Amino acid sequence: MSTTALSDLRVLDLTDLKGALCAKLMGDMGAEVLKIEPPSGDAMRTVGPFLDNHAHRDRSLLFWFYNTSKRGITLDLHTPTGQDLLRRLVGKADVVVESFPPGTLDQLGLGYATLKRINPRLVLTSITPFGQTGPYRDYQSSDTVAEALGGMIYTNGNPGEPPLRAFGLQAYHSAAFFAAIGTMSALWARDAVDEGQWVDVSIQEATAACVEHVAPFYHQGLGIETRRGSLHWSRYFRVAKCKDGYIMHCALGDWTSLVEWVKMDDKAQDLGEPPWEDIQFRKANAEHLFDVLDDWAQDYTIAELMEGAQLRRIPYAMVRPPEALVDDPQLQARGFFSTIEHPELGKTFPYPGGPFFFTKTPWRISRRPPLLGEHNREVYVGELGISDEQFAELTQQGIV
Repeated sequence: MSTTALSDLRVLDLTDLKGALCAKLMGDMGAEVLKIEPPSGDAMRTVGPFLDNHAHRDRSLLFWFYNTSKRGITLDLHTPTGQDLLRRLVGKADVVVESFPPGTLDQLGLGYATLKRINPRLVLTSITPFGQTGPYRDYQSSDTVAEALGGMIYTNGNPGEPPLRAFGLQAYHSAAFFAAIGTMSALWARDAVDEGQWVDVSIQEATAACVEHVAPFYHQGLGIETRRGSLHWSRYFRVAKCKDGYIMHCALGDWTSLVEWVKMDDKAQDLGEPPWEDIQFRKANAEHLFDVLDDWAQDYTIAELMEGAQLRRIPYAMVRPPEALVDDPQLQARGFFSTIEHPELGKTFPYPGGPFFFTKTPWRISRRPPLLGEHNREVYVGELGISDEQFAELTQQGIV
């Protein structure tokens, strides 16, 4: 098997939903990731949907997605023994990723200064709503709050209507990617200076940096961005409803072929006139352009529009509902989904693939998400050298 990109890294994952994707990204690229949960389990395990609608801590599909390629142990960090065990694990780690409220690790005797004394080469990555410093550091938040304060919600929705939150957990995901990048940068620096560092990630700042064109437009004097509905800010794309779903129009590509196609159905209105041949004119008058195309597209199916657009080399795109993605021919052809075995269930399941692919050090899911406390004995007895008697006592006391 090919060597993975991060196979020489050991990562301790102390995150909840805010930061779980960061550790997953490193695990799926080959890092040895150890997820550390409280004995009661990560709160993600209580969030559905659940496999077969059976609510159980080991059947949460949300937990499954965010915790691939990780081993899992339980540990009560609010006890002196639990804190001591974490310090021992830190001595053998390259990275610790955590998402506790600012100051929590210090209160537990596990702050960066302490961890650095144990392991000077350690990289500590902290993912919090507003960072470790500043007037908002102790405020509570959520993905929705971060999207709002980061500017993501303000620009999402139809003109003149209330704003909308983005689909999924885009604020948390933005922060997780920045955290992964910051962690890798700190590890790169460590190779030069032989010393780790503390990576401080604000979810709100990360979200503000991921609102595509909004900040550049403002800094270039182009004003404050407004809600545009499905009209892309470039004004060359807009989503429309057709007979059996949705399609994305495009005013780029072979404009003449598109207009002639619409003309054949006697739906072109004024689009065949000379001014529309100018791409800047099409941009300035995008609303009318797409209104005309919307009226035309409503008589076609998705398949008919896609086939016709591809034939004419016009970059149209279908808008697929989530339930259709598993059978999407393009994703199937690209091998996007990974089939992962769950031996305890006697089944395999398709998991979403990676956000990037390397040829010499490929991305892959190395193991299914851990059951609660699945690797306790393997880690505590096999790696830390705790005796069976000590392990039994720690389990009975609820420390592991």
